Amino acid sequence: MASPASPRRRPAAPKPETSGLLAVDKPAGPTSHDVVEIVRERLEAPGAGHLGTLDPAATGLLLVAVGAATRCVTVWQRGEKTYEATIRFGLETSTQDLQGEVLARREALPAESAIREATREFVGDIEQLPPMMSAVKVGGRRLHTLARRGETAPRAVRRVRVEDWTWLGFSGDEARCRIRCSGGTYVRTLAHDLGRRLGCGGAVASLRRLRSEPFDLYRAVTLDELRALDAAAIWRRGGIPLREALAHLPNVVLSEDELKRIGHGNPVRREALERDGVASPRSEVVLLDADDRPQALAEWSAPATGTGVDAEVAWLQPRVVFPWAVIESP
Repeated sequence: MASPASPRRRPAAPKPETSGLLAVDKPAGPTSHDVVEIVRERLEAPGAGHLGTLDPAATGLLLVAVGAATRCVTVWQRGEKTYEATIRFGLETSTQDLQGEVLARREALPAESAIREATREFVGDIEQLPPMMSAVKVGGRRLHTLARRGETAPRAVRRVRVEDWTWLGFSGDEARCRIRCSGGTYVRTLAHDLGRRLGCGGAVASLRRLRSEPFDLYRAVTLDELRALDAAAIWRRGGIPLREALAHLPNVVLSEDELKRIGHGNPVRREALERDGVASPRSEVVLLDADDRPQALAEWSAPATGTGVDAEVAWLQPRVVFPWAVIESP
C-alpha cells in the first residue's frame, strides 16, 4: 500500500527584516529570470521577482523584490535608469545588438561631430517602437517568444524620455556613451534609431546598467557571491530593507488606534498632510508604526469641497497592507 503523500509546506509569511530589494550585479550570459531563480533558492524566497529585465548579454544592476516587497514593485519601476553602452556603427541586426543576425553592413562611417549632432534629436521626449526581441506583451504573449519562432506582431509606439546622452569616447567603428532615461526605454533601440538617422546603421555592442533610481551598484551582490554566501551574508551584502527601499516616498507615523484601522484595511483620517511631505492628492504614502517599520502603502484621497479639494482634511486609503500589520476580522 502506497504511503500517503506528505503535505506540502506552506511558505512562511514574509517578515520585515527579510523583506525588501536585493541588488544584484548581473554578469553577461544568464537571463534575468535565471538570476531570480538563484535568489529564490538561496534566500528561500519563492515569490521573489525582478523589477526590470536586463538582456542576457547586458550586465549591471538587477533589483530583485523579496518578501513583502513583491506587493509594491510599481513604486520602484518608474525611476530613471542610467546605462553605459558601447555602440557599433556600420551594421544593423535583427536584435539591435550583436547577438542577432546581421541584416546590413555599411563601410562608410559618420564623423564624431555628425554623431554628436544627430544625438541631439534623441534627447528629451521621444517615441520608440519596442524591438521584437523584448519582454513586452502583445495579445498576452512576450514579443521575444514570437521573435524566436520567426513571427512578428504589431507594436504600439511608446513615448519615453532621454534626460541625458553623453559620449565618453570614440574608437574606430565603436563609441562609448552614458545614457540617463525613463524606465521602459530600450537603449538597443536608441542605438538602432541613431544609426538609421546617420544612414550607417548601429547596434549595441555592450550594455551595463549603473543605476535604477534611487538605487545603484554600490552594494550589489555578484552572482558568485550569491552562489557562495549563506542567506544572511547575501542579505547583508546586497539587501536593501523595505523601510530604506521606500525612503523616497513621503511617510506618516500612525497612532495605535490608526494602526488597528489600517490592519483591518480601513482608511484613516488625517489633517494637513502637506506638512508631512505629501505633495498632492493620490500621492503614495508609506504608513509607519512608532518604531519606523512600514505597515502599509496608502493613497491620499482628499475629499472635494464646494470650492475644490480640501488639502487640510484627507483620508489615507491603504492599497497594500504588509503581512505583519494585517489584523484578521473576528
